[in-house]
Amino acid sequence: MDVLPGLSSLIALAIGAAVGSFLNVVIIRLPRNESVITPGSHCMACGKSIRWVDNIPVLSFLWLRGRCRQCGGRISWRYPLVEATTALLFGLAACHLGWGLELIGAWLFLAALVAIAAIDLEHQVIPDAISLPGIAAGLALSFVTPPPSWIDSLLGIAAGGGLPFIVIVLSRGGMGGGDIRLGALIGAFLGWQLALLSFFMAVVLGGVAATALLIAGRKGRKDRIPFGPFLAGSGVMSLFWGDVIIRWYWSGFAP
Repeated sequence: MDVLPGLSSLIALAIGAAVGSFLNVVIIRLPRNESVITPGSHCMACGKSIRWVDNIPVLSFLWLRGRCRQCGGRISWRYPLVEATTALLFGLAACHLGWGLELIGAWLFLAALVAIAAIDLEHQVIPDAISLPGIAAGLALSFVTPPPSWIDSLLGIAAGGGLPFIVIVLSRGGMGGGDIRLGALIGAFLGWQLALLSFFMAVVLGGVAATALLIAGRKGRKDRIPFGPFLAGSGVMSLFWGDVIIRWYWSGFAP
């Protein structure tokens, strides 16, 4: 896209915010087995339809001060957070990759990770309706916009899904089947090396967070902490900085 860098970034941010608005619908309705298409956006408190002017990502929430115009009910902060996060990630991807088919793949990947992280955080479940089509999309894109190559994508699916599976078998739990499929999704889009990196970074981040929650008394030893958000966050980091991290790591072994 031959446009000024500033305008290009604004376009990416706007697209990301709009996608984030749709992801909020997915995050709410998918765990309830509801259609993400119909009915249109409506207030969760009073059920009344939301006018388009009150449905502008982030801005409408700020203008309405986090309340429904119709009933005055509070609107969750998750809505603007998801919209702003998706916008920033889409903008960062556009700056990192430039405009092209590779960017479309990155946007699909990022949107899936945002939705999965939010759903797992709230419901402790990773929906197959996102992860399984995501795996197929990642593999299909590897034939069109490598890297990764289709072989690397297949190996990524095996590595990304295999590590959580091994943990489940050895620990007789600790993770769920959704983590297997999320790992495979990351591997499909990023390849086997970045899938392995994502998993190990997620283990470290999850361990640090779990320790902090235990010390703060927010969680007990037997309380379950969803692993999906850490794996999704690590997938994001691997997309943008994974190759740099791997090169830095191997440089420590150079003579």
